[in-house]
Amino acid sequence: MVMSPGLDRTTVIRQVEAAAGHIGRICFKTGPPRFTGVELEWTVHDAADPTRPVDRERLRAALGGHSPVTIHPTSPAQQLRHGSTVTVEPGGQLEISTAPQDSVGALITATDADIDQVRGLLAAAGLMLGDTGIDPYRPPRPVVETPRYRAMRCVFDRHGPHGATMMYSTAGLQVCLDAGEPAELGDRWAAAHAVGPPLLAAFATAGDHAGRRTGWASARMAAWLGIDPARTRPAWTPDDPRPDPVADWTGYALGAPLLCLRHDGPDWTPPAGVTFADWIDGALPQPPTTDDLEYHLSTLFPPVRPRGYLELRYLDTQPGPDWQVPATVLAALFADPATVRAARVAGAAVADRWHAAARYGLRDRPLARAATALFDLALTALPRLDLPAALHQRMQRAIQRRHTVAERGPR
Repeated sequence: MVMSPGLDRTTVIRQVEAAAGHIGRICFKTGPPRFTGVELEWTVHDAADPTRPVDRERLRAALGGHSPVTIHPTSPAQQLRHGSTVTVEPGGQLEISTAPQDSVGALITATDADIDQVRGLLAAAGLMLGDTGIDPYRPPRPVVETPRYRAMRCVFDRHGPHGATMMYSTAGLQVCLDAGEPAELGDRWAAAHAVGPPLLAAFATAGDHAGRRTGWASARMAAWLGIDPARTRPAWTPDDPRPDPVADWTGYALGAPLLCLRHDGPDWTPPAGVTFADWIDGALPQPPTTDDLEYHLSTLFPPVRPRGYLELRYLDTQPGPDWQVPATVLAALFADPATVRAARVAGAAVADRWHAAARYGLRDRPLARAATALFDLALTALPRLDLPAALHQRMQRAIQRRHTVAERGPR
């Protein structure tokens, strides 16, 4: 799951067609689906008083040689023992990005070991990881400042307070799946989107923020939905029966306004409303390069983002080891082409209900019915993952419990 270099990174882009070709090459790497990865993000809290702010220096001291350069410029940024990399987000959230694994069992084993390592580092410094999708104790507060983050905040502030909430208070679980064979790509792309609202509803954990009930099942997703939709709305919609993922993503990316304009100075804020297509057409003094295009792609945050593989970004952080359950469900749903097609059908009727999923969770009955159908599919496909017997039984029981909740409704 590594992005291809495509063209030389310094190649100047003077035509939209060249940008489209580069996007197609680097964002959709097709082949037999084999690997699964996860990115896990948590808010970080003082273990004795979770309402107390945690500053950058305390995080740097806790993480030591695993600190990212954003909080310690001379850090070696060492990987964790099983290959995960550590990053720290603008509000001090900690994220680990795993090495992709060719089996879900291996992914769970390696990831849990790296989580345990991180928890140990934090515990020694009197810190602990949160277990929900948004900070339940503290209001948004910047911890890490970089030119990128300052530009993001400036642009997001034009649309209201949601950007600050997202940057400084939210924590998500991302599941990364291979794009698949060329003939399967359209179905996998559509299914990745279609199952999003019901699984968001089923795994919502972000109801409390800054000491109060928000009225949302996932206030994390509510924050994302409140940001500029040109960079956070889905790139596929259910009224597209024959999806063309490359065309979908190319149009989305080139039509999105710039979020950061990099240069040697500290202020990377771009001119308002200038899209990447505008930049190619001469809206700025210097034309963009392929490196600028790849950076622009990293500033787009839809629920499903293609990065050579499919990055499913719509799940809230889960408590403790519960991250394993949605990751296993998604791996099972994408285990073979027939199940992918069935999952797409199961989610089709609610594929556009992102707002309802964030607001009501499984209290929305159409979403609950779709989630029940998806859990049925996942249970049927679970043997395809060839999990170790004890893990298979544990995941089977966990998915069955989720099925029961979706079927009966939340208490």
